[in-house]
Amino acid sequence: MARIIGISGSLRKGSYNAALLRAAAEFAPAGTEVEIAPITGIPLYNGDLEREQGIPESVTKLKDRIAGADGLLLVTPEYNNSMPGVLKNAIDWLSRPAKDIPRVFGDKPVAIMGATPGRGGTRLAQNAWLPVLRTLGTRAWFGEQLYVAGAGQSFDPEGKLVDETIKKLLSEFMSGFAAFVNVK
Repeated sequence: MARIIGISGSLRKGSYNAALLRAAAEFAPAGTEVEIAPITGIPLYNGDLEREQGIPESVTKLKDRIAGADGLLLVTPEYNNSMPGVLKNAIDWLSRPAKDIPRVFGDKPVAIMGATPGRGGTRLAQNAWLPVLRTLGTRAWFGEQLYVAGAGQSFDPEGKLVDETIKKLLSEFMSGFAAFVNVK
């Protein structure tokens, strides 16, 4: 069974990206499991904190989960035409110390998707992630793209995906990424 770690780049309780990640786990094809990993509790990166106290336990646990997974799914909001700071901060911590980058990220299949209430559908945020993923040595998947624009109409008030078109696109996205993850 392929195991994918999914991370939402939003901390907001009613986050459309967290809702999209939950839907992605639901739409994962048979033989694929998506484990949702929160980034709450990860402090702002500070080299002094790292030097004095080491890597926070929440980061160490997440690093181990990603290293042991077959793939990584990033579900990113778009803030000010770029990536969200909380997700970038988490990735910065996950890359510390630098000698751990190959263990955690090296040749790891990674997919990106995102949701926004705006019309752009997180295109710019997803593109902003590409140099970061390249630097970390991941194997980014480009088979499908999923930009959920107008997310307020795609999810009900409880965060359940209700848009049939997005459901179909998400199912295709997850099937494609699962196939990519399973290619060794």
